[in-house]
Amino acid sequence: MPTGDVETYHEDGQWKNRPEGNQRASSTHDTKSEAQARGRDMAVDRGAEHVIKKEDGRIGEKNTYPRERDPRDIPG
Repeated sequence: MPTGDVETYHEDGQWKNRPEGNQRASSTHDTKSEAQARGRDMAVDRGAEHVIKKEDGRIGEKNTYPRERDPRDIPG
């Protein structure tokens, strides 16, 4: 099974997904929602964290898969 967190980010007018350790994006999308959905699938397959960045590059959201791996013990 592949390892490494998955990052969803905006670059050059497109939303992209890049697994940790890769220099280039694994997928490109026209909308953030499409990229998020694909990034989530990639993170679930890898059992990794999905880091979703805002258009300005700041982290907007983080999700850990599977959920029991999440180090935070609060719901949500």
